[in-house]
Amino acid sequence: MASRTDTWRIGIDVGGTNTDAVLLDETGRLYAQAKTPTTPDVAGGIETVLGILMADPLYQERVGLVMLGTTHCTNAIVERRGLLPVAVLRLGAPASTAVPPLTDWPSDLAAALDPRVAILPGGAEFDGREISPLDEGAVRRFARGLEPGRAVAVVSIFAPVADAHERRVEAIIRDVVGFPVSVSRSAAIGSIGLLERENATVLNAALGAVIATAVDGFTAAVRRLGLRARTYLTQNDGTLLDLQNARRYPIFTIASGPTNSLRGAVHLTGLQDAMVIDVGGTTTDVGAVTGGFPRESSATVELGGVRTNFRMPDLLSLGLGGGSRLRATGGTISVGPDSVGFELTRRARVFGGPEWTASDAAVACGRVAFGSAKRLSGWDPAVPEAALRRTDAMMAEAVERMRLRPGPVPVIAVGGGAFLVPDHLPEVTRVHRPAGGEVANAIGAAMAEVSGDVDRVYSLTGQSREQVLQAAETEAVRRAMDAGADPDGIRIVEREDLPLAYLPGSATRIRVKAVGPLRGLGGADYART
Repeated sequence: MASRTDTWRIGIDVGGTNTDAVLLDETGRLYAQAKTPTTPDVAGGIETVLGILMADPLYQERVGLVMLGTTHCTNAIVERRGLLPVAVLRLGAPASTAVPPLTDWPSDLAAALDPRVAILPGGAEFDGREISPLDEGAVRRFARGLEPGRAVAVVSIFAPVADAHERRVEAIIRDVVGFPVSVSRSAAIGSIGLLERENATVLNAALGAVIATAVDGFTAAVRRLGLRARTYLTQNDGTLLDLQNARRYPIFTIASGPTNSLRGAVHLTGLQDAMVIDVGGTTTDVGAVTGGFPRESSATVELGGVRTNFRMPDLLSLGLGGGSRLRATGGTISVGPDSVGFELTRRARVFGGPEWTASDAAVACGRVAFGSAKRLSGWDPAVPEAALRRTDAMMAEAVERMRLRPGPVPVIAVGGGAFLVPDHLPEVTRVHRPAGGEVANAIGAAMAEVSGDVDRVYSLTGQSREQVLQAAETEAVRRAMDAGADPDGIRIVEREDLPLAYLPGSATRIRVKAVGPLRGLGGADYART
């Protein structure tokens, strides 16, 4: 493959503690890396870490892409801050009225959205037939009650099968109101399952201002550094969103940080099927990669106490990290879940601080060398040894819980706290510790590709299973191309069909994911480097 100096790429991951950045050359090789504390504003931390990374002005001419993974939307939901007020319009009456929108939401999160709710006629059956005609007059009356600054979530029964009513409602709302309005349609966000899809759509609508701040800060930082590069955000399935779609679908950036770490682990080791343990300062995320991509969760996922059903990686999170506090209670040593977090270099004993942490135990037992081990003199050796036995047991249990098949599996240890992962775990063939693993999250962002997804219910009446699978694959490939994927590099990485015995007409749910490299980056050859 011919070398191109404009296909160097930068990956950035903004975490709760640190902002990491990497520079990869045209072959995907790690060329430079940088790390800096995360700042409250997006632009500050990104600009700082890019300034360190781009010390050589010649790099500016070589970089063609900058990819960002950020936790801003996740933090906004958890902390209940920066969320827009939302109007929720459900189409399904006379059905679906028994359980109104936002049922079972945490009261503080629901209150933060100041919701306006309406359930109107419309919606579809599983095969696309109307439940009832859309009442356009009622939709217009609903739209006239909207005020500037309020986002709208439109949700129709079985919208993933037939979304005509949702599209018509959006058109009416934009026609009626005399100001810009953000409209989120559920068919573009979640899968089958009305309430969970509705919840995801409402959260997506509420995150509009949060993602706008993140995108604006990101682009401003890149522009001030003089980079003439295409910019993208990473999403939670390990692929990319252009900035326009990131503004429309901020919910897809949830969990992009752990997903980037999994993808980075794959790139650094070449392993396509493995368990990944990503250890940070406060938490450890354990996930599986199959075919080089994170295994998606088959269950509903809770965000801030709300059940949702959009695509999310299957992750197990532990309250364990390099900054986890150690405590002795009745002769038993406990580790975490509270942590000194980003204050590790100030508060851990090994750095002269007052707190005993998991990092201190690792230094005392020789698993890692940083700070000053002399500051741990006089520490009863039984204490750090007991602490690490506890962390080893937590890691082993997490791997066992995430295992879907019997038999040994390889494990990839990444993240700044990867030294906590023991060299030997039960039913693990080998623990891989790749060079650059401490910035696997940023590497995963830099190596992200483009995807197209299909998740819908098909009726097999009058057509075969093979025909509907082929139709779904064709649609997934088309969506990947529309998102910017190189047609020559697109491949199917997920293909699943699930017969739905509870629905008439030989219904089956089809899920297909197509993935490919961005156009202009050397096609499939670059994707496989």
